Amino acid sequence: MEKPNKRFDVCIKNKEITFKYDILDKIECGIELKGTEAKSIKSAKCNLKDSFALIRNNQVILKNMHVSPYDHGNIENKDPLRDRILLLHKLEILRLNNYIKQGGYTLIPSKIYTSGRWIKVELCVCKGKKLYDKRETIKERDAKKQVNVFKRI
Repeated sequence: MEKPNKRFDVCIKNKEITFKYDILDKIECGIELKGTEAKSIKSAKCNLKDSFALIRNNQVILKNMHVSPYDHGNIENKDPLRDRILLLHKLEILRLNNYIKQGGYTLIPSKIYTSGRWIKVELCVCKGKKLYDKRETIKERDAKKQVNVFKRI
């Protein structure tokens, strides 16, 4: 039997992204990790809650992503909130930079997953929702819950 090309074992999601932002574009990128950070991510000890990305010196830098120190690690454990560089091609960085220059757009990681032996980050170009849009999202979610309750009966 053949194995599929891509295998997603670990998937850490940012659950707040669809509530707070409208997603316009998604891009898959690699991440530069040091020491035992890869082992921590593969054991799902990572948090994307308040993380975002910036473009500086033609590099995409991920900020505020918390990677817990590896339990069985040694002095190689790094700072949990350090800045991490995302690995993208030059044209992809220029495309993201064009969005940012327009104003009102931000780069938010939506999930981290493993693809084979590699750790990938799905980076989204987002625009913030207004308060009334968030209320509308809550109303739609409640309506879906009500419909599901009536279907069960």
